Amino acid sequence: MAEANSKAEFVIGVDLGGTKILSGIFNGSLECIGTTKVSTKPQRGVDAVIERIERCVRDAVDEADLSLKQIAAVGVGAPGAVDFGAGSVIFAPNMEGWKDVPLKKELEKHLGLPVFIENDCNIAVLGVYVSELKSKPRSVVGIFVGTGIGGGLILNGELFGGYNHTAGEIGHMVVDVNGPKCGCGNKGCFEALASRTAIFQQIKAGIKDGEKTLLTEMLGDDLGDLRSGDLRKAIRRGDKFVDGIIARAAEYIGIATANLVNILNPEVVVLGGGVIEALAEEMMSVIVETARDYAMPGTMKGVEIVASKLGDNAGITGGAVLARRETR
Repeated sequence: MAEANSKAEFVIGVDLGGTKILSGIFNGSLECIGTTKVSTKPQRGVDAVIERIERCVRDAVDEADLSLKQIAAVGVGAPGAVDFGAGSVIFAPNMEGWKDVPLKKELEKHLGLPVFIENDCNIAVLGVYVSELKSKPRSVVGIFVGTGIGGGLILNGELFGGYNHTAGEIGHMVVDVNGPKCGCGNKGCFEALASRTAIFQQIKAGIKDGEKTLLTEMLGDDLGDLRSGDLRKAIRRGDKFVDGIIARAAEYIGIATANLVNILNPEVVVLGGGVIEALAEEMMSVIVETARDYAMPGTMKGVEIVASKLGDNAGITGGAVLARRETR
């Protein structure tokens, strides 16, 4: 087992996503002093992804002109169900072959540092909670809309993992039993209706059916380089087709928000992830209005629904918070 260097001042937060891996180095004041990003390439297999995580961490250390000896620990947010105690990824629906992966053990072997693994959205909500909300609310629900959709829960001021360490799988709430198939195998999951993957699939299907959109002018017919920011540009140029798809995704996010407020009644619902970061102005008013329409009378009183300003840095910030807490 790797041991923490008590003299090391810095920690590293890693956000492992289905599309990219982001690493950030944080100082003793939890300020990010540098980040590095690489693509995940999950199709290459588990071992290759672990090597890419190692590379991303080492590159971040190098870019900050530090050495690994100055790093106390690494906190990693991994997609899917994570067993924090064992340091393993139980199942990651958007990462082929990721079942019972001993990620903590493998990364400690590669890096020679203490590594702590938590669900990526638990980590992201922890980052927002400590950095943006200053640890003040007692209960927070995080909804993170990116390649997939994940969630994180802060209850009574602490991360809530549930009985089997899998609480917060908000993306796999079934919101339409007749809906499209999800990566987890079920039909009509929230993730299959409102994630970036789902939004892109809906756009491509619409174009195939003859819908007109500025996106094909901007990117070509195959939309090979489509990004969330392109959707914002198209909407602001008056693209009604894209606007309709984004509005529908925002409605599903609002419905999910209402369900969570009805069940958990948190002080704050925080929305994050790449889709929200790119399209907050286009989506937030629809999300809030829909949530208020679907919530039980009285449950929304005093509840804040906000977009995180940390954006992509929520995950790495939470990873740094975790690494710092576990090595104190």
